[in-house]
Amino acid sequence: MRLRTVLATATAGLAAATCLTAAGPANAHATSPGRHACSPSVSIDRFSDALDKTTYEGTFVGNFSALAVDRDGSLAALSDRSSLFSLNGRTPAPKKAVPLADESGAALDSEGLVIDRDGTRLISSETEPSIRRYSRDGRILDRLPVPDALKVAPAGRAVSNGTFEGLTLLSGGRTLLASMEYALTGDSADIVRFQTWNRTKGGHFELGRQYAYRADTGLGVPEVQATPDGRLLVLERGFTAGVGNTVRLSLADPRRATDTSGVEKLTGQDGVRLIKKTLLADLVNCPSLGATAKQPQPNPLLDNIEGMAITGYSKGRLKVLLVSDDNQNAVQTTRFYYLRVRI
Repeated sequence: MRLRTVLATATAGLAAATCLTAAGPANAHATSPGRHACSPSVSIDRFSDALDKTTYEGTFVGNFSALAVDRDGSLAALSDRSSLFSLNGRTPAPKKAVPLADESGAALDSEGLVIDRDGTRLISSETEPSIRRYSRDGRILDRLPVPDALKVAPAGRAVSNGTFEGLTLLSGGRTLLASMEYALTGDSADIVRFQTWNRTKGGHFELGRQYAYRADTGLGVPEVQATPDGRLLVLERGFTAGVGNTVRLSLADPRRATDTSGVEKLTGQDGVRLIKKTLLADLVNCPSLGATAKQPQPNPLLDNIEGMAITGYSKGRLKVLLVSDDNQNAVQTTRFYYLRVRI
């Protein structure tokens, strides 16, 4: 979503991705691991502005809304302006850009990205919303069903620019999960829905359970990533003019949450167990590492962080890569953040 300013399976994907943070990219600010704590659970190794306001073969590099690790260890970066970039796994240098479109050839508001076990790309667009399966070269191969209530009004109860932002395959690779960014009309303003799909024998996905997640007041959910142990990393984000961004990272567990697919209005009522969450870090508390901001920020390191990928895992410790969406705006920055997260 544009905030205006005036894995194979998840585990296999992580194993292939450990090279992504083995070396710092060009124009990165190197740091000593473990020294730069954002909280007791999260530290930041470095950041990179190397791709800010750059182009690749005539395509603007930016507007990043999602990240994913490809099977060869490279990084896929999704632009919400209908482009999917392949980036070098050791530096963020672009290697390829693939244009995306809907069935009529129109542009997408592409927000969520999963690379499936066969190498095809599952991509959400928040316009309708929709989830489509694309080939590596951008051809549409399939389209997943979407519950009527999650469609943008008047077809459903979702608000414009507030639908499928996060997309992830749960551990095991059989369940796909999409996070709505904001609440449906009629639900409590801070309760957002997470929809799942189950893989069928034919390789398609059919509608599965739905869960409810309470975001912090004033924040939405731009990204969610499955951890190898069945839980979720959830990114929450907000923006206040003249103040800047709020970005928080939480650990969530949907395994005992109520299936809310049959609950019309979510108002915090008794009998509905929300997804349990634990705050891991408010990124305002990270060291700035010498970062500069082009607009007011409570910490100059912060920007419109929207994409997230888990790039490595060992003994309860994750390597996590974040990226900000610069909205092709002169006062915002395309910035990569290299984190270590203990869960």
